Formats: sequence, C-alpha cells, structure tokens
Amino acid sequence: MQFAGKYNRNSFSLAASQVPSQSVILLPFSSRSLSTVASGTKAPVILRRRRTPIGFVLLPAAKMSQGDNGSGKPDVSPYDEAMAALSSLITKRSRACKSNKGDRFDLLFEYLKVLELEEPVKQMKIIHVAGTKGKGSTCTFAEAILRNCGFHTGLFTSPHLIDIRERFRLDGVDICEERFLAYFWWCWDRLKENTSEEVPMPTYFRFLALLAFKIFAAEQVDVAILEVGLGGKFDATNVVETPVVCGIASLGYDHMEILGNTLGQIAGEKAGIFKRGVPAFTVPQPDEAMCVLEDRASELDVPLQVVSPLDPDLLSGLSLGLEGEHQFVNAGLAIALCSTWLHRTGNVGINYLKDTTNLPEQFIKGLTTAALQGRAQIVPDRLVESESPGDLVFYFDGAHSPESMDVCAKWFSLAIRQGHGQQKPLHDESHQPAQSDFHIISRKNSMQILLFNCMSVRDPQLLLSRLMNACANQGVYFQKALFVPNTSVYYKVGTSSVPPADTQVNLSWQLSLQRIWENLMCDLKGRDMKNVDLSLEEGIDGDNSLICEHSSVFPSIPLAVNWLRECIRRKKSVRFQVLVTGSLHLVGDVLRLVK
Repeated sequence: MQFAGKYNRNSFSLAASQVPSQSVILLPFSSRSLSTVASGTKAPVILRRRRTPIGFVLLPAAKMSQGDNGSGKPDVSPYDEAMAALSSLITKRSRACKSNKGDRFDLLFEYLKVLELEEPVKQMKIIHVAGTKGKGSTCTFAEAILRNCGFHTGLFTSPHLIDIRERFRLDGVDICEERFLAYFWWCWDRLKENTSEEVPMPTYFRFLALLAFKIFAAEQVDVAILEVGLGGKFDATNVVETPVVCGIASLGYDHMEILGNTLGQIAGEKAGIFKRGVPAFTVPQPDEAMCVLEDRASELDVPLQVVSPLDPDLLSGLSLGLEGEHQFVNAGLAIALCSTWLHRTGNVGINYLKDTTNLPEQFIKGLTTAALQGRAQIVPDRLVESESPGDLVFYFDGAHSPESMDVCAKWFSLAIRQGHGQQKPLHDESHQPAQSDFHIISRKNSMQILLFNCMSVRDPQLLLSRLMNACANQGVYFQKALFVPNTSVYYKVGTSSVPPADTQVNLSWQLSLQRIWENLMCDLKGRDMKNVDLSLEEGIDGDNSLICEHSSVFPSIPLAVNWLRECIRRKKSVRFQVLVTGSLHLVGDVLRLVK
C-alpha cells in the first residue's frame, strides 16, 4: 500500500493506491503514515525496524481563510493563519509557585481529557530531560542513538530558531507542513470548542506541548524524547506521570526571575520532573544543586545516578556530531538515558551501563551524526562577494547564561585556532573551499567580531564580562562588537521570511549593551590587550549605526550583516570571524539571513 499526502486550501486528504507487494516504494512522508495503527506483537529485540501491516486514518480538514469575494482564495497562507492563531496564545511568563497553584498546572490534565490524550500519554515510552544548559543537546543525542537502533522516534525541543516545526521531529526530521497543519487545527478546534472562562485556552508553550503529544500519539512513535521548556515542576511537559527514565543536564543560573535566585532553588524546580520509582540520571553538579537533587530523589525513591562524560576513545576515532568539549558531558548523559530506556522497555542486546568499555556501533553512529542548529555551528556566508571563500564566517552558539558563555568562548577560541572557519557549513557540501583557496585565506589577517543581543531579564554585565574574559584567557580578542535588536518579536510567531529593516526601533537596550562593552574594553586594554593593532575602517556605516571605538549599534540585523559584507568587499586583506551569541532568538534571525 502506498500513501500520498496532498494539502489544499479546503482539505487535507490522503489517497491510497495498491501496488505490488514486492515493489520498492519511496514513501513521501515516512514508513508510517498519518495516524497509523501497527498490528502484531512487538519483538523484544532492537537494531532493526519491524515490518508490520499498517492502516491509516484520515485527519480532519485543515483550516482555510476565505477571501472577501467568497471564491475560496486565501487571503493569507494556511501556515501563516496557523502562526497567527498560535501567536494569540503568547502571554507574559510569571513565576509558577504554590501561591498561584503553578499557574494552574492542573489545567493541563483537563486539556489532555479534551484532546483524548490521557491514555495515549500514559502508554508513551518517554525520556524526560530538564536542565539549565545541555538539555537540548542531550535530547538530540538520545534521539539519534535510538533512531540508529531502529526505533521510530519523536523529539520535542525548544525553542525553534527559524520555523516552529523544528520543535517537532519525527525520525530526526522536522514535521512536514501538511502534517503540522492537520494536527494543529485538530487540537485547536477541540480546545476552542471545549474551553471557557474556567478552563481557558492553553498558553503558547502549553499548546505546543499538547500538540507534541498529539503528534507522537498519532504517529505511533516508539519513543518520545521531551525537553523541558522552563524549570521542570510546573513545565507543560511534566504532565507526564510515568516516564521510562529522567535526566537532569548541567545546572546553573538562568531564568532566575522564574525559578529562583539560588542554585538550590533552581535545582528544586528541575527535580520536579522526578517520578516515584523512576530511575534518573544527572551529570556532575555544583554541591548546592547536587544536595537538592539527592534529597528530592530520596523522598521519591528515585534511583539517581551521576554519569561521567563520554570517553572520546569510545568513538572509534570519530567526532561527536555536536561540537565542543562540553558535549562529551551531554553525550554521557544521553548514553545512560538510552541504555536505561532500552533495558526498561524490554529490548535486549545492549546494556552499556554494565559494560562501559565498549560502545555499540548504533550508539556511535547516533552520537557522531547528531545535528542541532545554533549550537556550536559554523556557517560561511554564502552571499558575500569576495576573492576567496571563508572571508566572512559566522560562528553560532545560543549561549545565554554565565556558565554557557564560558563554554561558548572556549569553543569559539578553539575553532578559530584550528581553522574551522574554512569548514563546510552544517550538512552542506557545496561550499567547501578548494585546496588552492586555503593559501589565499592563510595570508589574510583574521579579525574576531562579536554580534550580540540578550533579553533584558538577563545581566549583560555578567554575560559580556564572562565572554570577554574567557576569550582573553584563550588569547582571543574581539576587534569590534555589534549590538542589534532581534528581528523576532516575543509576542508573535512568524514564518521564515525576513521583515524589512526598521530604522525607528527603540535602541535603548542596545545602547546600554554598548556602554557596558566599551567599559569592559577599557579595563581589558589596560590589563591584557597585547599586539592588537588591527582596526576597522569607519565611514561606511552611513547614518544607520552608532559608532564607538570598539563597538557599533545597528537598528536591525540585516543592516549589521550588510555592514560586515561591505567591510569584506573593501578590505581585501582581512577575513571576519563573527561570533553570534547571547540569544537563541538572535541566532535564529541571523541564520535565516546567511543560510
């Protein structure tokens, strides 16, 4: 049976046509169609996909805007209509605590009833991961490992960088637009029909978590890997009552306005995902945080183990798919989670926890092919006009906490020292410089540029100083810092198109960042600045940027990127290595421009 999905403005339909059973079929979506029901008994072995007869169930029609003329021609695209609906759910985040009953956390169970997801969620074989930094990478590693073991995987992560569909991955691929729209409106309509003043529509992230549960249930995934959005105890993903295994990635200071001002308070919120009797793993933590995790685990009879970073020698000479030495910590946690998941779900053949001297081939393949945008990602600019490739290279890392700034600085410093700016971009072989180009590149002076923004709830003095000092300790100094507002707005979910540059935007926050940077540079120059005599030519900014000795403020990201490109065109003897960090929103906005 071959399935073909087709989306049109009036309906979402699947057509099936019989084909000879011995034919080789390339399915348009995946080996499992929409809302499939597998028959047969699950084999208690792994490392190969099961072959089972499958059927399918039609999904309800997707929404459609009607034009004023009644012709049925859409005023906006169906996807934009869904994004507008989703944007209406965005509210200001507040501290979830006992005084407000966790922002009425109990409502999530009502939503599950409305969507008929109570039993499907109970049946899901879930890996649940919280943490301050590294939880997204841990989930990505875990998904890749289990996918390479032959399982049908579902991965829910946040935030997205360019497209909301990045949050929902099936077998390692973003959910396609047609499926997304069908599932989106299925959930939206039922919630709209059954909500009231007492049970209002779910907020933005809660809706996305519910949508993930619907997608994974309908797609009959073997394993659902859930990254906590914020905190743990009152996070929407914590509506799961019986995960197979839980993980706590590295803890640090972030979202303190929501989670608390001490590591102990933050650890207490993260430990909220612990479930009685369900095994949990964590990485080495600061003592204050570890004490809280151990106390909570003891209260709930949770077997809590601390896992060591992965030994690089176990990768058979290969490199992790996610760059940075810190990723060995996340990889070690992912291995423990996957090994325990395999054991507790009755799959035989692997128990890495009892044999730490060898890593199964499927584990190695997963770890070395895992990919995650915006985390230690290197992308040469495709649009710059220059005499050689690699003249303008962007180094993306969504670090936005003090601890992650240290990690980001170490990765960036190592990458530029090793010449990774000449590497091909992620999963793209079309821009690898020819061997003859390296001679041209090597003769140029490299200049490090910082492109930065952060949310106003964070402490920019702390973030910028940690980044600057960590880079300086590695012998790396920024010749210029560019401060920009994000293109993305926090009250609207948009498409991948880039809006026109707005020169009337309020730049008061960016000017504050600039003042902090200039003061830090003065301190650094008086203390450590050595042999840094390169300077950028000014006067090509026009009237659109605010210039200081070591920094500039631009009213938009496109103007900043265009300025960088113009510098490369004018200064033939230099190449720019641009670190983009401070905000995942910023990383996504710049990625959209340069990719």
